[in-house]
Amino acid sequence: MTEHDDERALDETAIGELRATIAAAAQRLSAADARTEALAQYVPEHRTLLIKRNAVMTPIGRVWRLGVFLLGEDGTLYRTGSLTRAVEPGRPAYQSLSAETRREYRAAASRGKFTEGESVNYDAEVVELTPEALRDADGPLFLHDGAALVRWNPRATADTATPFSAYLADRVELAVNPPAGAN
Repeated sequence: MTEHDDERALDETAIGELRATIAAAAQRLSAADARTEALAQYVPEHRTLLIKRNAVMTPIGRVWRLGVFLLGEDGTLYRTGSLTRAVEPGRPAYQSLSAETRREYRAAASRGKFTEGESVNYDAEVVELTPEALRDADGPLFLHDGAALVRWNPRATADTATPFSAYLADRVELAVNPPAGAN
């Protein structure tokens, strides 16, 4: 075997462990009936046959929030995107462009089929769990020397990153046994 083959074998083993860790986390969170949040797809304002359709968020599933990741009930791992609440957006205040943008996202969530006040995640990206995708990944999850690691900020290196299994175990424990007053 060459050095490249050894590296590939290490990465394949790491991916297998990563998938097993994710499956075990989803099973534990489900068994504990841990709090979930909505996952949605943002559909911008558009026209259909000359009829204006307002922006809306359409439900696509439920997820557990685990720090820099969202974990779907089906075991899909997502990189966190944006978050809003499904509440009546109120009237435009024209204070700033960013405030109006947030108001529009709240309005889109409110028009979706979500419970009033519910947290709605959108623009979350699926994390591709393959050695090729994670070897040079710039997101929070990456592979280095056959180990799955989590970086907390974009400039973190393998030396400052946290092992994925330890990170996920910590986040799952917090979701299953939240500190008093956290819900």
